[in-house]
Amino acid sequence: MEVVEGHLEVDDLDAVLERLGAIGAEHDVAIQAFDARYVTGREHLRRACELADRAHAREEMIAHDPEVEILLYAAGRRQIQDALAMGVSQGQQPAVIVCHAVGDRQNGDGDENVSERERAAGEVVEAMECLDRADTLGAADPDLVAAFFDIADAERAATDATLSELVLERVAMLVVEK
Repeated sequence: MEVVEGHLEVDDLDAVLERLGAIGAEHDVAIQAFDARYVTGREHLRRACELADRAHAREEMIAHDPEVEILLYAAGRRQIQDALAMGVSQGQQPAVIVCHAVGDRQNGDGDENVSERERAAGEVVEAMECLDRADTLGAADPDLVAAFFDIADAERAATDATLSELVLERVAMLVVEK
């Protein structure tokens, strides 16, 4: 998994998603863009990719597209419409863009997949004029994250788990809810 971080200014969401899809198709990787305010860290994204890979290997995918599958797992939702809130949208936002070669987990993260992910990530940086590179993985909004993942104050008070750990639990629960 390669990650591209930055502030994204989206005027035409369909054009941005189409461009990311074309780059992904060219390099045979799944590319998914997230609003960084919903992402609790690199482990959150890594776990979503890992679970999407597992679903792909078992032929148990919820969605037809690997990019959407990654989004569903990252959001901990079965409904695409509900998960889309975590994706990028029209306007300005901190963004995290994941480039992931589907099946990396089963293939041992081989060198071929790594180079394709790196090439795709590099092309995302070059092609996305609306992306201003910056560190955004630390941009998670705790209140927004807690509300999106339905993590109540009482739950947070009852455990010593971090918000990120609670989100990872929600992400993993999607497998159980099938």
